[in-house]
Amino acid sequence: MGRIKSALEREILNQRAHWFNWSPVILAFGIGAYFELPNEPNFSPYIWISIIEVCGFGFIVFPSIATRVLFGATLIFCLGFCAAAFRANHVSAPVLKYRYYGPIEGRVIAIDKSNSDALRITLDGVKMGKISAKRTPDRIRLSLLSKAKNTHLYPGSIIETIGFMMPPQSPVEPSGFDFRRYAWFLKLGAVGYTRKPVGVLESRRHSLDVALFKYRMKFSRQLQKNMPDRTAGFTAAIMTGDRSAIERNHVIALRQSNLAHLLAISGLHMGLLVGVIFGALRWIWMPAPLFLLQSNAKKIAAIGALIFAFIYLGLSGFNIATQRAFLMVSLMLCAILFDRRALSLRAVALAAWLILIYRPESLLSAGFQMSFAATFALVISFRWINNHRQGRQKRWFSPILTVVLTSLIAGLATAPIAAAHFNQIVHFGLLANILSVPVMGALVAPGAILAVSLMPFGGEGIGLWVVDFGLDWILTVASFFLANKMQYPVL
Repeated sequence: MGRIKSALEREILNQRAHWFNWSPVILAFGIGAYFELPNEPNFSPYIWISIIEVCGFGFIVFPSIATRVLFGATLIFCLGFCAAAFRANHVSAPVLKYRYYGPIEGRVIAIDKSNSDALRITLDGVKMGKISAKRTPDRIRLSLLSKAKNTHLYPGSIIETIGFMMPPQSPVEPSGFDFRRYAWFLKLGAVGYTRKPVGVLESRRHSLDVALFKYRMKFSRQLQKNMPDRTAGFTAAIMTGDRSAIERNHVIALRQSNLAHLLAISGLHMGLLVGVIFGALRWIWMPAPLFLLQSNAKKIAAIGALIFAFIYLGLSGFNIATQRAFLMVSLMLCAILFDRRALSLRAVALAAWLILIYRPESLLSAGFQMSFAATFALVISFRWINNHRQGRQKRWFSPILTVVLTSLIAGLATAPIAAAHFNQIVHFGLLANILSVPVMGALVAPGAILAVSLMPFGGEGIGLWVVDFGLDWILTVASFFLANKMQYPVL
């Protein structure tokens, strides 16, 4: 036992520099343990508080490194468990107990499209016939199946209709996607549809989030008016997060060719935006005299990129994937401001900590798992590559090789997760991404920034022309892979 203890302490000491990098993994185990419980634990939360206090005391008092690490790991595990439990109870809201058909009234807070391409609205302040206020869900989601175009609906409108509602459904297969749990954390207490006309009662003074959503929809429609029909919906999706106008056949083509991630405003889009803004601002400050802030050009560029990233976060509607991407690029830019290395495992671990504490349910999402798997793999791989290329001169094909390696590494890291979540793997997805992702960075992202910058002067058409050219190429690539059946389901 003494030898085992000594070997364990020696190995733990050797990993001292990586202790923090391992901590979010233990936190995730605690969160996962909570979500694996078949029922909500009925014991007092004070028991968990006591365990945390004991672990904290043991971490401080015991001199043995192995013992302190054990107490510290247990403490982090309990923090993860408690964070998930607190979050689940914090978002607690009424859920419809039975199927309902009757009058529905509520305030529109979001408008999007369902998988069946039907217009869909999310309501709060809901009233449902004779159901009491205590039993009425805080929010419901309603698909509009009538033939009316419903162009009169805006966020903040108080609407009424007659519809069919039911509770969110549990997984349709063992270990499948749990929509009921997903809806719980969105406070969605019922989902359904209506085939009846939707009437607008009034438009009350709305909150800041609804006002922002209304501005996004206005901005989205302005973009669509200035774009060809083929790319109008795609443009609105990547610039405002509004997917209501994108054609269903385009969504299918992008999904089947492993390019669906280009639709979601997530790490790729935020990274491209920050990269373009950061590079442009540094280039602008290059001619400045030495005494005029040239020494701080890198930090000024980081501040400017951070501001633009926050604006983009607002335009996207503060959705969860964009929040995660914003947090990661913010940590990178803050590292530049404090003269630290921007891309490191410590930054990835810190981002994971912040996201998991803020939204523990993110651990179960494909977006979180794929995002951090790709980021971790890229940081590790390029650190190894840079260490082995020190002193070597860059070749002309280095940028091309970097793009290929990035797509290859990210694809290999995320493929098992995608197969587990979506039951599908695209054999030629790497080739599709190699042909499309560079176009997003070289044409679409700069064109979008140029369009927004020139919009106050009426010159957005120049930037949107570049965006249209790039997105048209991406849709052509996606359609080619779909037409040639280059995707196969996992057996």
